[in-house]
Amino acid sequence: MKLEDFSFHLPRERIARFPSEQRADSRLMVVDRDSGGIHHSRFSRLEDWLDTGDFLVVNNTRVVPARLFAAVGERKVELLWIRTLEAGEIEVFARPAKACVLGRRVELDGGILARVTGIGPRGRRRLRVDASLEGLRAAGYAPLPPYIKRSRSEAAQWRAFDLERYQTVYSRHEGSIAAPTAGLHFTPDMIERIRTRHGIEEITLAVGPATFQPIETDNLEDHRMGREEIRISRETAERITRLRSRHRLVAVGTTTVRSLETWALLDPPQEEFASELFIRPGFRFKLVDRLITNFHLPESSLFVLVCAFAGKDLMHKAYATAVEKGYRFFSYGDAMLIR
Repeated sequence: MKLEDFSFHLPRERIARFPSEQRADSRLMVVDRDSGGIHHSRFSRLEDWLDTGDFLVVNNTRVVPARLFAAVGERKVELLWIRTLEAGEIEVFARPAKACVLGRRVELDGGILARVTGIGPRGRRRLRVDASLEGLRAAGYAPLPPYIKRSRSEAAQWRAFDLERYQTVYSRHEGSIAAPTAGLHFTPDMIERIRTRHGIEEITLAVGPATFQPIETDNLEDHRMGREEIRISRETAERITRLRSRHRLVAVGTTTVRSLETWALLDPPQEEFASELFIRPGFRFKLVDRLITNFHLPESSLFVLVCAFAGKDLMHKAYATAVEKGYRFFSYGDAMLIR
């Protein structure tokens, strides 16, 4: 299967730079896999489209302020803090990476000094920093995707807003460098109501580079997903198994899908495990019956996943409709429920 099969035209003006004024005010496209029907609603009306017994599974990971502004000499650079290494060192994506050559001194905002101690592929750099993890967090910004295009001045102006809105209201376990964006539309009231009427189970996938890494091969079969860490407690797994035997499981977000479907393939089951699962057309879903998701980048592993779940032709039709009807795309955009 060719990567070009998962391309589509997306006008730049459809990319959301800011979320809706209120979380649940975003639009909701409802796609019916059996009939091919497409319906238009609001996320605040999500429960109108859930059936009795449907229960939700969410990814409760919490995003860290991993976007860091810095300078190398006179050159401005931007860093995405990927992970913490041994004491005093972190791994980052640097942009532009060519400014961060081995041995160079890097001055981060907040007066934090660092030095490049290692060079990796795709702009990865290893830095030794003279600040604590708390100091780095205090200097950081919400790790918004590059397509949102916040300049330094805008990032500073909207820092508090983005740190709050680029986070689900049910986030608990810190460790992600991107938000599970399908969950950004829920309000505390919605969560409480759905938890009472339908049920919500929580799992944790620490979102890392694997979620947003580009597919760089022409054939999907040649793409290899990166590794991401997942935790599904034994008690949660038992409840999901019990509920799933009688009711439909509604996964909130593609990270939840990959977590659940990876867990379903484990033998024996484990509470803590890693996933490198690349879900593409032909994949047989074992647990997920319905999916709440945002509108994704063309030729991305996320768009490939929703095509595997709903069918490539139907998803291309739905995305073309979304463009025509003025839906907002990507992390701060609108949502879709695939039934």
